[in-house]
Amino acid sequence: MPTSEALKLATDKGLDLVQIDPKGDPPVVKIVNFSQFKYLQKKKESGSSKIQGAEMKTVWLSPKISAHDLEVKKHQIEKFIAKKKKVKIEMILKGRDKAHADLALKEMQDFVESLSQVSKAESAPKILGKNITIIISPI
Repeated sequence: MPTSEALKLATDKGLDLVQIDPKGDPPVVKIVNFSQFKYLQKKKESGSSKIQGAEMKTVWLSPKISAHDLEVKKHQIEKFIAKKKKVKIEMILKGRDKAHADLALKEMQDFVESLSQVSKAESAPKILGKNITIIISPI
């Protein structure tokens, strides 16, 4: 449709003529309310950033975890790292475990060190209340 005809049609409807694909042959335009179009574009952009934040998995450990269970968790984390996801490892301290947070911290550091071939720690483990937390990411 010729541009002048499209402009006339848009003004008759009280809407705007918005160019969607300027590189197309012929260029693609749409008859829409421009302010609503901008609002939807902004909403779509902000929605995509929230999805990117969901690229982190969480794995919980206990200071009393058995060796086999630790290997299972390690295998799980290796799968997540292979998918290029960050992993948050949390060790929850309960009861008397809180009094021995230094031992739990050492266990956490040893566990993260065992994953050093496939991942790297973003920072040192942090003790936050009754939890010890560390985030690791793919190399």
